[in-house]
Amino acid sequence: MGNSRSRPGPPVGPQLPPEQQAEVSRLFDLLAAPRSSDAAGRTFSLKALEGHVGEALPPEMVRRLYDGMRRAEPGPPDGVSREQLLAFLARLLRGSAEERACVLLGMLSDSPGPVSAAEAQKFAEELVGAVARVLGHQQELRGWTQAEGPDSTPRAPALARQLLSELELQDGRCDRAALEAWLCRAPLVGTFLSLLAHGGLLGRRWAPGPGPLLPERQVEPGPGFCSLLDALSVAYLSAHLPPEWRHRWRLLFASERHGRSFAQLCGRVAHRGPCLLLLRDLQGHVFGGFASRSWEVKPQFQGDSSCFLFSLLPTMAVYPCTGYNDHYMYLNHGQQTIPNGLGMGGQHHYFGLWIDVDFGKGHSKAKPTCTTYSSPQLSAQEDFRFEQMEVWAVGDSPSTQAPSRGGQSILDKDPEAQALLEVSGRSFHSRGVREAPEDA
Repeated sequence: MGNSRSRPGPPVGPQLPPEQQAEVSRLFDLLAAPRSSDAAGRTFSLKALEGHVGEALPPEMVRRLYDGMRRAEPGPPDGVSREQLLAFLARLLRGSAEERACVLLGMLSDSPGPVSAAEAQKFAEELVGAVARVLGHQQELRGWTQAEGPDSTPRAPALARQLLSELELQDGRCDRAALEAWLCRAPLVGTFLSLLAHGGLLGRRWAPGPGPLLPERQVEPGPGFCSLLDALSVAYLSAHLPPEWRHRWRLLFASERHGRSFAQLCGRVAHRGPCLLLLRDLQGHVFGGFASRSWEVKPQFQGDSSCFLFSLLPTMAVYPCTGYNDHYMYLNHGQQTIPNGLGMGGQHHYFGLWIDVDFGKGHSKAKPTCTTYSSPQLSAQEDFRFEQMEVWAVGDSPSTQAPSRGGQSILDKDPEAQALLEVSGRSFHSRGVREAPEDA
């Protein structure tokens, strides 16, 4: 009938695989000081855990993890037992949403009742900060850095606000059921907690599910390049991509490197596979779109419902397709009767995101939202000027882009010339001959 436990939870918890149980037991033996000959009486303290974690995690997150361990199961009053450590990590790493919500509630509060919005906000900020710390400590940035430079804005607060926006509050508070729903709506929260457990507590590299948290960053050799993306914004965007596009991103175009030329942009992004484009306007807003298909220079809309628009600063959000229309992607150049430029969503002269052929100008028109993506105005001003633009191809290069072993024509060496010929309607009569293998 009744239940005397102060923090109710599932009666049967998940179990770690034998090899992980052995690893956790070794961790416990490292942390716990022998108190007597009775092994069952051994515990470890917060100070021992802080000494083990070192600089891998911020102190406030170590404290939260320790509190979560102590509240995972009934145990001794002066430390964490082996059983508590095993139960905590089993639920955190392998538990259901309900079981992980119990763990999360234990990290947030010492009471089984609802927690305040302020407590949830503080936790979200500390979680994102701890993720940035452990990625750097474990040398898992994969080429991406944290925001740098005098004009850069840290992405941690924006990401924390985005995660918190997925948490439904009632009267300014949230209970275990709300935390369970949060873990389902914002899977990055669970991913981040798993990263802290592996990289912070167990001290080893972490291999999440279907793909890495951060893709490998590939940039052609050349002068130093400071991207608009940092590790946290990359992790957020990558989580919205299919797994096969998360392991490697390749820089196709950067206005700082390749010039402020729309023809150069067309030449470098056409037929290069799915890609992310982003830009920063003169007021510091950072936003862009994901093209799920190769860009083609033509006067028709293209793409599919996997496309989306996004914002990184001052807010972080992704805006998927609504199904209202199929105006996903548009890239045109050299026409006189229809718009020339790159657009995503909306309609001609009223795009959710538009980059004009007069490079450096664009618009984001959404009153109240873009019909294709339900996105608001992404830029600071409806008609904007931008100071920096980047395009990143995601995943592996398309097979059609494999270099030929034969000789190259001038069109292979100059993608801008190729793009200009394409928009003029001329066909490449030699393409099939040049791409034939030598041993055919």
